[in-house]
Amino acid sequence: MKEFKVIEDFFKQQSYQRKDVIIGIGDDGAITHIPEGQALVTTTDTLLSGVHFLPSTSAHAIAQKAIAVNLSDLAAMGAEPAWISLSLSLPEIDKVWLEEFSRGIREHAEYYSVQLIGGDTVHGPLAVTITAQGFVPYDQALTRSKAKPGDSVYVTGSIGDAGVGLQLAQLKRKINNQEHHDFLVNRLDYPTPRLLVGTSLRRVASGCIDLSDGLISDIQHILKASQCGAVIHVDKLPLSDAMVASVDPDEAIKFALSAGDDYELLFTVSEEQKGLLETNLANANIQATCIGQLTGLAEKLELRQNDQPYEFSNLGYEHF
Repeated sequence: MKEFKVIEDFFKQQSYQRKDVIIGIGDDGAITHIPEGQALVTTTDTLLSGVHFLPSTSAHAIAQKAIAVNLSDLAAMGAEPAWISLSLSLPEIDKVWLEEFSRGIREHAEYYSVQLIGGDTVHGPLAVTITAQGFVPYDQALTRSKAKPGDSVYVTGSIGDAGVGLQLAQLKRKINNQEHHDFLVNRLDYPTPRLLVGTSLRRVASGCIDLSDGLISDIQHILKASQCGAVIHVDKLPLSDAMVASVDPDEAIKFALSAGDDYELLFTVSEEQKGLLETNLANANIQATCIGQLTGLAEKLELRQNDQPYEFSNLGYEHF
């Protein structure tokens, strides 16, 4: 199959069409409409075989994760997703793999009300690059640079699950409870972008980031941008029942601090906004846990367990 045949057969026909897409797949570029009063947020992430997913990962899971990690970035900015573009590098044309992959793209795009509007296919090592775009009202975007000393630090959902899931997928760990096994592996392969959380945090959160490389690594981006420090209580980290039942307590903390790939949101909120935060979270049925507080010691991160210093040297995932 040739490049344009791949695009025609697997990606051009879509079940979900947005009204703000004037011209989608088929021309040299897409043409879209940005609503009045909205700013455009754009993000790009690449997933490489052997780095971001195992070679044995299903094409369906790869597709959905590629979209989810980009939508997670939009969520961290408080944006609502609209469009995605796909650049796909393939070592060979495998029709069965492409059918499964394109099904994953269609299902996830439709679920989150986004439309695939263009992209590219090339011959090379297996890699998936998604560019996602979304809208946020002017002056309401969440950033990393407006947090202040005294703000509380929150994290959504549970963290560390994907790290355990990776070890299970790599056969480096075995657990007997099949329900817990499946939950942890699915947290790795099918992350959930916290889009509703992001929009609920507009005008509430002072800083926000998604947890892709691990809490220890990612929170330091907020500390650097806002010139703050932080005290994090590791005994307050939100841990899933599956992970608590599958690893010992000290391991669980280590996974939660540094494993990454959870794509939960870490955000900061001032004392004055806590009431509004609780209302917004309750209305949206969202779980978020307070795990610490920002300090005035620029870029200094302190970990505590039961109010005692907690020593930890793993700084999380880094590409280089």
